[in-house]
Amino acid sequence: MSGEWELAEEPDRVISVHPELVSRRLGEQLWKARAEEFDLLVGAAACEIVASQRLSVRKAAAATLLGQGQVEEIARQVEILEADVVFVDHPLSPVQQRNLETAWNAKVVDRTGLILEIFAARARTREGVLQVELASLNYQLGRLVRSWTHLERQRGGFGFMGGPGERQIELDRRMIRNSIGALERDLAKVKRMRATQRSGRQRKDIPTVALVGYTNAGKSTLFNRLTTSDVFVANQLFATLDPTLRLLELPGGLRLMLSDTVGFVQELPHELVDAFRATLEEVIEADLILHVRDASDPMQAEHAKVVHDTLQQLGVVGDGAPQVVEILNKKDRVPELASFHGEGITTSRLAISALTGEGLDELTDLLGSWLQRDMHELHLRLAISDGRSLAYCHAHGSILSSRADDDVLDLVVRMGPADASRFNVESDVHFLS
Repeated sequence: MSGEWELAEEPDRVISVHPELVSRRLGEQLWKARAEEFDLLVGAAACEIVASQRLSVRKAAAATLLGQGQVEEIARQVEILEADVVFVDHPLSPVQQRNLETAWNAKVVDRTGLILEIFAARARTREGVLQVELASLNYQLGRLVRSWTHLERQRGGFGFMGGPGERQIELDRRMIRNSIGALERDLAKVKRMRATQRSGRQRKDIPTVALVGYTNAGKSTLFNRLTTSDVFVANQLFATLDPTLRLLELPGGLRLMLSDTVGFVQELPHELVDAFRATLEEVIEADLILHVRDASDPMQAEHAKVVHDTLQQLGVVGDGAPQVVEILNKKDRVPELASFHGEGITTSRLAISALTGEGLDELTDLLGSWLQRDMHELHLRLAISDGRSLAYCHAHGSILSSRADDDVLDLVVRMGPADASRFNVESDVHFLS
């Protein structure tokens, strides 16, 4: 949101306000966890919190959300603490935001605006930047509430007096809509490119496994451990925004594509869900989903519900949806945590530590078993001189046994249906097509 407020080298002094409406009051533990999370979001925006204030709101005021006395109290704190920005952990209407900025003589940013700013600061790839810009413009479109003192209305049209032209705010809206259209066209190209990449992986019969979870659950650490990659990892919210895919090779020549995705959070702005749909299509189109949960977090049950609800919003729940496996991470903090192996992959729950590597062998074994669920076992007779076919068996399958007999090599190999179909098995000596 260029022009709204920018992250400076010197951190802004900010006040964090946590309104709690009586009509939707949370339990003490839930409220405390939400407030701590919001303050972590503020910290992720490189701001210095000089005060964090909890306010009980009996009835939301249409003009300011807060009561008059509460507005005056925050105004005094802003003046005394010399705060530059006030973050409000609640959605604000454009009118409420403008009135609070006037009353407090400081910039006011609500929860949606804060998350958008963090995303804008963290996006690195062109796709990520486009998605954040689109979300920010959709957010700004309803917030063009300004006082134009120098230009109330432009003249336009023909005739002696001229007709009424567009108000400045209408010009701004038209410019934003034009920008939104251009961004949507650019993102449509990204979507087509991703669809082409996915179809290429499907032709090669490489299944995709997507990591999802609440932000800061340890997805990127697990991703790096499994793929020996260097995706940015930090103990902060939204450390990873741009999607990353890496080929993961398992024992026995088994391969899959592992996808690391953006973490979810409570009340993730719908503008972001819509804008990041191209990125999250890696989740929608995945063959298997690993739901990574922070086992040491006392709020993990509530966070798991947030992830489930977001997946439901994306249409990744119900018939035809990919299977979901629960991965309880950070076992190093909860030593008594144990894995549970059910009859099927979705009834299993693995306890791991992405930090120390504990339990990752169990995870790779589980993924290997899942990959082999539709594997074909072939008995092949290859000519000794056919090094091409032998190399293909090693690269795309798991050789169970081999025996050389004169000029023929007898092999028993397990591989996926697409790879198995490459062999001509009608003749006495088989060969790769």
